[in-house]
Amino acid sequence: MKKLIIILLVFAFSSAQAQYKADWQSLDKREIPSWWADAKFGIFIHWGLYSVPAYAPVDEVKGIYEKYAEHYYNRLLAGNKLFTDFHNKHYGENFKYADFAPMFRVEYFNPAKWADLFKEAGAKYVVLTSKHHDGFCLWPSSQTPHWNSVVMGPHMDIIDTLSTAVRDAGLRFGLYYSLLEWGHPLYTQSTIEKWVDTHMIPQMKELVNTYKPEIIFSDGEWDYDSKTLKSEQFLAWLYNESPVKDSVVANDRWGKETRSKHGDYYTTEYDLVHNNEGIGDKADHPWEESRGIGTSYGYNRFETSAHYLSSKQLIHILIDKVSNGGNFLLNVGPDATGMIPVVMQERLLDMGKWLKINGEAIYSSRPWRNANKSENEQIAFTQREDNLYLILKEWQQAPITIPGLEQAAKVELLGYGGKVDVSFQNGRLTITPPVLAINEYPSQHAWVYKISGFKD
Repeated sequence: MKKLIIILLVFAFSSAQAQYKADWQSLDKREIPSWWADAKFGIFIHWGLYSVPAYAPVDEVKGIYEKYAEHYYNRLLAGNKLFTDFHNKHYGENFKYADFAPMFRVEYFNPAKWADLFKEAGAKYVVLTSKHHDGFCLWPSSQTPHWNSVVMGPHMDIIDTLSTAVRDAGLRFGLYYSLLEWGHPLYTQSTIEKWVDTHMIPQMKELVNTYKPEIIFSDGEWDYDSKTLKSEQFLAWLYNESPVKDSVVANDRWGKETRSKHGDYYTTEYDLVHNNEGIGDKADHPWEESRGIGTSYGYNRFETSAHYLSSKQLIHILIDKVSNGGNFLLNVGPDATGMIPVVMQERLLDMGKWLKINGEAIYSSRPWRNANKSENEQIAFTQREDNLYLILKEWQQAPITIPGLEQAAKVELLGYGGKVDVSFQNGRLTITPPVLAINEYPSQHAWVYKISGFKD
């Protein structure tokens, strides 16, 4: 009898610990950890063997995916003429994709400098590609004992090295993981169950247990549904038992039917949206836009200044995404030596300068859903506690009126020490912008009025 009671107690304790069941109905009830919703801005890093050829067409094609340099291997497998012509000309017809591994030496990789750059940019988290669709691992995976960065190329556990530097800088660390591999013999319709059971899920659990990432950015989910990929079972383990069960966040790419339907947060890339109801203005579910500074995630040496977004454009994207309830995951693509292109560094530092002055309108903010707010596309709003933030993407000298307020205690222009003239009448707050000399503008590219003690 005593033994039975102990068994029942153990079972009851285990059941209580298993808060989430392995089905979407249960998993979708999980509340996303607040740190991610407050962070707003992160850095994505696509880095691997594709950084060696560093090629994708930038002007010869129109589609977004066709410009991804990280898809180099698959374009060769598919016989894409632009890629095969480039490859045969510069490397030869007998040069295999695997032959890039010894050339991925990362000899100038300095993880501490990377982490300092990301922190200076104002980012709060960093997500690294642990393994892209080519299957090459940036850690000594027991499921991929030869095709990884410790055995080949740099002979380094890149995940361990970078995650340590990122966390030492006070930032959160996450991992991208591809559920598919273009060239793996088990990734076929007839052997997909074996792929999932003996390779994919063990590899993901190895990553989580070893490196404790607080973000899992899954990708490559489009060939099979989430039942086939056993994504619900993995996420139940992640949320119930893993070492990061209380702080981890996972995206929505877990099967060909899951984007913008399941996951802690929904994703877009280069503004490609899979479900308009789950993203953007008036969407209540957490979401995130990711994109490169140029046309590709992986480093593309053929991008020019014409293909890069300006600092102003990137700051405006951050403003647009955050004011609509999203996060912004901005990608950098280092080259094969470990250097982040100077243009990318400049853009990140410019964003950091802006955030140092105006960050309180971004971090920990929430969108302002007042139906009476301005429809001017050059104006955005966020709110935080009892503060409303009016963000100007273009400087406006004419008075600015905000209707639908019950109260507004004080107005200031962030970074500016002078007085801002305002009037409040019949629920309408009118701000008269100060007349500033060119050297008096507190920031570049966008400006923020903070309205303290507001009620709507």
